[in-house]
Amino acid sequence: MRIERQGIIVWFQHMKNLKQIRRYGHLLYSSKKLKYAVIYVNQEDMEDTEHKLLKLSFVSKVDRSYKPFIRTDYENAKPDKAKEYDYKMGI
Repeated sequence: MRIERQGIIVWFQHMKNLKQIRRYGHLLYSSKKLKYAVIYVNQEDMEDTEHKLLKLSFVSKVDRSYKPFIRTDYENAKPDKAKEYDYKMGI
């Protein structure tokens, strides 16, 4: 049984509010300079969490990560001939 999770990017005004943002999901990364945090939440609770975060006064914007919906299996990937030659040479 695997729980599907999705990332949310939360843009805020002050770093001191980061503790309150942590309550809404698993904090993965926060940037002091750009003032945003990446948190992961269950996909089932995505809508509710997004609305709750937007209600907070210090939150400027909330963006979703669309990584779970992007295809990552590539077809017909042709290797580069120059790289193949380098690998055979041991470079």
